[in-house]
Amino acid sequence: MPSSGSHTAPRAATGRMSRLRMLARRNPLRRPIDRFEGAVLVALAAVFGVAVAAAAIIGTHTYQSQLPAAARVRPAVAVLIQHGPAAGSLPRPGQAEARWRVPGGGERSGVLTTATVPGISGAAAGTRVAIWLNRSGQPAEPPPGQAVMIIYALITGGAVTALAGAALLIAYALARQALDRRRLAGWETAWARTGPSWTAQR
Repeated sequence: MPSSGSHTAPRAATGRMSRLRMLARRNPLRRPIDRFEGAVLVALAAVFGVAVAAAAIIGTHTYQSQLPAAARVRPAVAVLIQHGPAAGSLPRPGQAEARWRVPGGGERSGVLTTATVPGISGAAAGTRVAIWLNRSGQPAEPPPGQAVMIIYALITGGAVTALAGAALLIAYALARQALDRRRLAGWETAWARTGPSWTAQR
């Protein structure tokens, strides 16, 4: 048998939607403060729509800003001249001498480190390892993959949307609290005028 708590979230969502429909409906009996609350809801919804559009733009910009970094490096293959560092034996990045061919032709040699080429760890001399070269033909860190760039962009856009939504919810809660105080004050004033005569008639 489902507990009563399982129906709390749907009931709360239904209540909010019902209140939004009630505030948006044309009703001559609605008080000015109710119409003002409806205007606040419409304004906050419009601001949230703008925030979603801004989040999409920021996410797209985040993705595009990563493309130049990926385009500045090219894949290549290096051959180790000496044995690589023992796997897991060094607290700091290890290194090994290697040689590689640059895209424009010619061969270069230098030091590869486990920070840029993790594949040298535990590798023997003569092993071919995949590396990335920058435009000057020197080893560079591998670029982020396509999936990583997309995920990072989605996370950035989602974070902007979540922050905007949270800020707007807080703004509405504060506005609703202030409006409820005004309603309560209005009810107390109306009761102070009509209460004595109504109780006297009883």
